Amino acid sequence: MPAERRYRSAKQRRDPAPAVADPAAGECKRFGRHYTPPALARFLAHRVVSQAAPSQAGVLRVLDPACGNGELLLAAHTEATARFPGMRLVLTGYDLDAQAIVAARERAEAAGVAARWYAADFLAAGTRLTQGSFDAVITNPPYVRTQQLGGSTAHLLRRRFGLHGRIDLTHPFVATLPRLLAGGGVLGLLCANRFLTTKAGANIRDLLLSDLSPIELYDLGDTKLFAAAVLPAIIIARRADYRGGCRYISIYETAGRPTCALSLFDALVTQHPATVGHKGRVFAIEAGTLLTGAESRARGSAPPTARGRRSTRDRGTARSGGGASLPQWGWRMSHAAVDSWLARVEARTWRTFGEVARVRVGIKTTADRIFISDRWADADPCPEPELLRALLTHRELAPWRATCRPDLRVLYPYDPAHARPTPIDFADFPAAAAYLSANKEALAGRRYLIDSGRAWFEIWVPQRPRLWREPKVVFPDISDRPRFALDRSGAVVNGDCYWISLPELSRVPVDALRLAYLLMGVANSSFGVRFYDVSCGNRLYSHRRRWTTEYVSRMPLPDPTLPRSAAVIDLVRELIEHHPPDRAALGELDRLVESAFGVP
Repeated sequence: MPAERRYRSAKQRRDPAPAVADPAAGECKRFGRHYTPPALARFLAHRVVSQAAPSQAGVLRVLDPACGNGELLLAAHTEATARFPGMRLVLTGYDLDAQAIVAARERAEAAGVAARWYAADFLAAGTRLTQGSFDAVITNPPYVRTQQLGGSTAHLLRRRFGLHGRIDLTHPFVATLPRLLAGGGVLGLLCANRFLTTKAGANIRDLLLSDLSPIELYDLGDTKLFAAAVLPAIIIARRADYRGGCRYISIYETAGRPTCALSLFDALVTQHPATVGHKGRVFAIEAGTLLTGAESRARGSAPPTARGRRSTRDRGTARSGGGASLPQWGWRMSHAAVDSWLARVEARTWRTFGEVARVRVGIKTTADRIFISDRWADADPCPEPELLRALLTHRELAPWRATCRPDLRVLYPYDPAHARPTPIDFADFPAAAAYLSANKEALAGRRYLIDSGRAWFEIWVPQRPRLWREPKVVFPDISDRPRFALDRSGAVVNGDCYWISLPELSRVPVDALRLAYLLMGVANSSFGVRFYDVSCGNRLYSHRRRWTTEYVSRMPLPDPTLPRSAAVIDLVRELIEHHPPDRAALGELDRLVESAFGVP
């Protein structure tokens, strides 16, 4: 079956979305449809048209390969007719949703706009279009994750469109577009801002640097322009060899600062340095230039690698001097002061977190109401106590210390004597067997678990049973500040947290506990927050950050054998073992960490 039909059938056979107040909103989430708000559509259209040029025949040909209800093409019409009065404009829109095409056609007719609308699968139709058919592409392509597409469909899309790693539908859409642009043609892409910084965006970044030339980049961050929880970015790129010089603007919520008189999008266009207001909130606009991995190396500010070695990053992979693959770092904004600061950090970096530790996510049951409870005494039957393990969630974590709730337990149906997940024998635990059997219909309904060859009563992500009893560093996935804590309780870590097992730190010749203290000291300091913001940059709403494996693995460590690092370790030991941290102690920690890296 062709890939485009496979992904369509994958979407059609997915489990129904949960009940929501607005059925249309549920459909949007389920199929990756988040229609572009009119103000954002006008801004994107303005940037595309300002960089576009008509063909030699005096025609401007504009494509939207996932046009939805036509918002972007109608905005492009408004901008183009104002900029090029009297010029012939040819608008073309594709969408798999026939009802959306009907709505787009009706809107265009009501506005007196001529356009070609196709209820068709663009991933199939695009391959049949002539090379260089369009002068501009404006698009907000669908975002559907690999898990929803299915592994076989994702493999077909990777092979067909020359992609690698984890993909979603945005990737093949973008891969199709460069060929369709005429020389000098312009792409206006609206996508998730995580594609700028994470491994998940490596395909898109590769395409933009190999087949196009990015010229403007806008990280719209937590502006809440969409009704859904979407953190958008806009990339404007030209069909030409990459020559650098891309303008990079980011906008994030701030507090305690007055707004300027400009509107949000006027400020973005003019690169105004002041803050702006939007929907009752205040945002700061920061401007700089795009810095890619290769440019970082040229400027001496590449991400830290082992023993100060710079890494060579080409087309989505990175290799250090030892030949081991490292994750690709994304793009970041360049400022002279930030570049200099990162270069000084790199010079003092001994290892990164990811080089000394395995950063794991917590368990994911995918049936929490069955496996997790604070009222097990009321369960009938109640599983055996030895299977009810203490559970750490993000609510129990503060910087330095983790405190388990005495009543919160997870039914963990694995033998802790085994390193790898080995399900319990029901004959040894009759009460647990009866409890799970009473919930079998719901548990067996998790087809993805059954299809992977697992038993119906298992947890989807159980991690390593033997390691739960060992000391570990635990921190929440989402938090407005770092909350790295030491846990010695033997509790299981929930999926809203990540963790580092101390025995696994022994892969380097440093005492594991001392290294854990150093990890927490760096991560919980103001230095750790600044490093996150300049190297990861993916802040969420209300000043929160994602402390995921990919981001935390990038964090640098100073040489633990040096006196400055020893001072950090000794202070963290005091904070954890003896004295609750106060403002003076935290200020001293910040000073010591900065001194260890040689930065002010």
